[in-house]
Amino acid sequence: MSVYFYGCVTLDGYLADKAHRLDWLHETGTTEDTGYDRFYRQMDVTIMGRRTFREIESLDSPESVYPTTQNYVFTHDGALPCAGFTPVSGNVPDFVETLGREKNIWVVGGNTILAPLLEQDMVDHIILQIAPVLLGDGVPLFTQKEALRRFRLEGVKQYGPFAELAYAKA
Repeated sequence: MSVYFYGCVTLDGYLADKAHRLDWLHETGTTEDTGYDRFYRQMDVTIMGRRTFREIESLDSPESVYPTTQNYVFTHDGALPCAGFTPVSGNVPDFVETLGREKNIWVVGGNTILAPLLEQDMVDHIILQIAPVLLGDGVPLFTQKEALRRFRLEGVKQYGPFAELAYAKA
């Protein structure tokens, strides 16, 4: 099993603005400007929180966003309004352990899912794209408890206005 975080933040480290919106990202570029397609083809599972899922369900055809992966949403809701997404609840690291050793798991979006995995030292790869935007305030990417975690730099790329840093667990 390999657990990946793949996502984009602002220069000042925010995933979303104070209202949990991604307008700043959509106004900066598209996935076609990045290595997203190549990355996604390697994934078996996506896991995300309810706030991230809200962004997806607001799209025209949310069921087409992640068509080839098993998609899980951590939520207290018993059902979700679109096909292709399964609601789950409970402890994030415990759930990830149940997914199987042969799976590539992508943590989509927020720190609510990422932080407990970092705390349990379960994140193997961080692929972080940085957008040339300063928000000044918003939802930070890293909120895990204080603990030293080391990663090694595997690559640096430029995709249009985005800088991409790829790290693996040291």
